[in-house]
Amino acid sequence: MKFAAIEFGLTAIAMACAFAWPGFGAGWFVRGERIFARLARRKGLAAVTVGVSAIVLRLALLPLFPIPLPFVPDDFSFLLASDTFAHGRLANPTPAMWTHFESIHITMQPTYQSMYFPGQGLLLAAGQALLGHPWFGLLVAAGLLCGVLTWMLQAWLPANWALLGGFIAVIRLGLFSDWINTYHTAGTLAALGGALVLGALPRLMKTARFRYSLLMSIGVVLVGFTRPYEGVLLCLPVAVMLGHWIWKGKNRLRKIVLARRAALPAALVVCAAAWMGYYDLKAFGKATTLPYTINRNTYAIVPYYIWQHLRPAPAYRSEDMRIFYEKEEMDFYNKIHSVKGFLPFTLAKIGMALLFYAGPALLPPLIMVRRVLLDRRMRLLVICSLVLMAGMLIEIYLMPYYVAPFTAVFYAIGLQAMRHLRVWRPEGRPMGITAVRFLVFLCVALCGVRMFTKPLDLAPPEWPPSNWNMSWIGPEHFGVERVQVEAQLNRQPGGQLAIVLYASDHHPIDEWVYNRADIDHAKVIWARDMGSAGNAELIRYYRDRSVWLVEPDAIPARVRPYPFEESR
Repeated sequence: MKFAAIEFGLTAIAMACAFAWPGFGAGWFVRGERIFARLARRKGLAAVTVGVSAIVLRLALLPLFPIPLPFVPDDFSFLLASDTFAHGRLANPTPAMWTHFESIHITMQPTYQSMYFPGQGLLLAAGQALLGHPWFGLLVAAGLLCGVLTWMLQAWLPANWALLGGFIAVIRLGLFSDWINTYHTAGTLAALGGALVLGALPRLMKTARFRYSLLMSIGVVLVGFTRPYEGVLLCLPVAVMLGHWIWKGKNRLRKIVLARRAALPAALVVCAAAWMGYYDLKAFGKATTLPYTINRNTYAIVPYYIWQHLRPAPAYRSEDMRIFYEKEEMDFYNKIHSVKGFLPFTLAKIGMALLFYAGPALLPPLIMVRRVLLDRRMRLLVICSLVLMAGMLIEIYLMPYYVAPFTAVFYAIGLQAMRHLRVWRPEGRPMGITAVRFLVFLCVALCGVRMFTKPLDLAPPEWPPSNWNMSWIGPEHFGVERVQVEAQLNRQPGGQLAIVLYASDHHPIDEWVYNRADIDHAKVIWARDMGSAGNAELIRYYRDRSVWLVEPDAIPARVRPYPFEESR
């Protein structure tokens, strides 16, 4: 990507300047750091300031980066969950003409619902019901994440470094990442849960206060409702450390007090697990049938873990869904599921995560990773990272938001590496402190470049979506054509039925067939073209609607009255 290349280049220049002119601009940086330190010392105010800044700055960017439009299957899947929850339902009855509405990541039987865990859908539903648009739920969560991440870092690092980490999160996660600029990652909520768990742990071990055990339990619930597999990988070493501390502790009274104060938080986790079972029962037919299961068993061939065998190919009713499951997913599976491909693709997954969470500008401090590994204070976080790496080795796929529960781990380790780099003085020259200052300044300066990516032709392409999902650049205002077509149909009198006909070279991720939770009462119903005979059945069922043929692959997208009106 062009922007990533620019960031790599500027990072190299910043490091070269730090080595060539150590101490450059020290006076200016010292004055700024003193102001920064005064805020950092007021820890509560610092965390609130970071959280509010994330919300205010993203709102200020709305003229340049408007409220995002859904444009990939995961977006529409989570928005279906949002619409369902916002209307007081856990799932929707299977529509009578459901074969026309099949779509990627949507479960049609035994109920019509998103295939995903409910956390992101509940967050979007809160934004939809309380603030008028699902995106505002993401915005509030982004502010909470940045503030809570600052609070978490305060328990592991000096206050000024925690504040720096919070503002880096604002820049990289709260403004320009796909976590805030799409609907599908669930990264914000999962990262918030992980930050609560790791922020509460050292405080709980120090004071045994009820509020920290409650915050930890809330964090456990959040990761359980969003990224449960990665959440288990995070909570496992935390539970072991907490259990070891309780078992080996000499203060018997504190153990009793902690056990009493942990009762209610433990009950909260149990109640959340019970609710999850009830949701699974209503949405997927059985309390022990987890999300993903029905949908993947129905449509997918490729499993999630490397030891699992391929499933038999189902009889797909649409060509684009067949291409997605038989080609898009299968191509990656064949590459990583081979002796030659496993190592390079595993390294590629690690590199993808590094590019998202650190980016070129924050990679140089990792030269100090050896010193971080030897830090006793960082030992648990290092163990968490090792557990994560082991867990990711057995997964076939990895997108950066999969490991979102570990966001706080990455930030703490990265900041600790920056601390070591800051005191690095080769040959007695203050190269390290200058490098850190330049890199932080570069992160801020890149925000200005980011605002002008479109006129500078630096914006990521809409397809393939992996191009923007690997970086800290949030996607541009994609998905415009579908919204324009829907707006055109919404202006027509009465109900509308849009039958979508794709070209033979259509990109399967560019799916247009997505609907609201209550399909039959929607103003516009999107349906898949299934040939004249299949369409005739659909048109007869919706005989009171105007019928249109939509061709997304035409340039521009073409909308015209359906040519077989006699099939009514």
